[in-house]
Amino acid sequence: MHNDFHHALVVDNELCYGCTHCMMACPTAAIRIDNGKAVIIDERCIDCGECMKACPVDAIFVEQDDFKKIFEYEYRIAIVPAVFLGQFSKKISVKEIVDAIKETGFTHVFLAEESAEVINEVMLNEYDSDRERPLISPFCPAVVRLIQVKFPGMVENIIPVKTPVDSTAMYVKKYMQDKGLPEKRTGIFYVTPCAAKIAALKSIPEDEIVINGVINMDMLYNKVYHIFKTRKGGNTIEDGSFTGISPKVLKWSLTGGEADNMKGRCLAIDEVHNVTKFLERVEDGDIINVDFLELRACDHGCAGGVLMTENRFLTVERIRTKADRIKEDLPEQPIEKYHGHLKANAGISEIEPRSMFKLDEDMEEAYRKMQRIRHLMCFLPAIDCGACGAPNCQSLAEDVVKGKAHLSNCIFIQRSMEKNRKLSNEHAIRLIEKVWGKDRLDKNCNKKGAENETD
Repeated sequence: MHNDFHHALVVDNELCYGCTHCMMACPTAAIRIDNGKAVIIDERCIDCGECMKACPVDAIFVEQDDFKKIFEYEYRIAIVPAVFLGQFSKKISVKEIVDAIKETGFTHVFLAEESAEVINEVMLNEYDSDRERPLISPFCPAVVRLIQVKFPGMVENIIPVKTPVDSTAMYVKKYMQDKGLPEKRTGIFYVTPCAAKIAALKSIPEDEIVINGVINMDMLYNKVYHIFKTRKGGNTIEDGSFTGISPKVLKWSLTGGEADNMKGRCLAIDEVHNVTKFLERVEDGDIINVDFLELRACDHGCAGGVLMTENRFLTVERIRTKADRIKEDLPEQPIEKYHGHLKANAGISEIEPRSMFKLDEDMEEAYRKMQRIRHLMCFLPAIDCGACGAPNCQSLAEDVVKGKAHLSNCIFIQRSMEKNRKLSNEHAIRLIEKVWGKDRLDKNCNKKGAENETD
């Protein structure tokens, strides 16, 4: 694993007005309000996208590569996840979707989960190892980062195997080379349903990069949708074939896609807050005798990704319908010739913990800081109102000990200090303005929800 975390989520300070929706939604307390704007703390952020979903004014967005970048290559390959197929009506065939993707500029299209059969075999082999139980899937990069920063003691439970998109990209690169296409003229682009996959792919060291760029799924969807809307003639009914891709591969990214194909007692948990609560119980020893955990940060797996356009329930239904129509006698696929190569290169280095709770490199000093946090909590009201610019009192106490905030940021402590004449009214106003921005307390009938609200 690379030492640095790339982050794909960005705050637009022109749009952000410090409403705290994102701060309260974040599962790792990675957001603060400073000078009236949301600020993302890099070492805590896992790029799950909960902040982006919670923002009422779309002030948080996902960075992506410019679509024009694909035209820097003669051979332009799109690696598209199966959930992209579920964005379109059942009346639109897979072939039509692939053809439309090519009309946007790509010369080749591959399914991201094509290597899932190989990955599944490697994961099943790991079942017989002495790795700590429960084994945890590495599929969701947001969950991997969640474990790294919030449950560092469980990183050894994560199976050190490539994700299907990484393995498929490796297959595509080898396949294109074997067809005699020059590597420098071939660009491989992943179409992602979420921010976390962008962050993970952008964190790969340059000498290990296989994928040349990442395209937001909602942007490609709009291009493909426009093609269908402007094309003359009716849609065709799905003919039931999918060029030999198995139902397992199609459903791999949905909730239960992995768990249904593993051994022993397997559980599938989706949505990042559910995952967090479940891991807390596993860490506390409340949940035992589980062999495998499929954990996904998004509701219904990748069908609920923040860059998805269509309703996640409809997406799941469409994917399952396509999987049910696949014939059992599947023809041999090109990827099957590369199974040995993919298995031999399926492993990754052990994932390292990145605890967000590390207070100091020196253990004694870290212990003293922890004791100080506990002492500060004696004075804080534990109301967790967020008025201090931190999501809860515990986070404020941690920020104070780290030198990034003051205890007087708490409005309840401010009132107490004013009562005891340890803080002037003017100073209290300055403290509020530092967090929430100047003139925040002034009357403004144009703000969101007010009587003269403007767009």
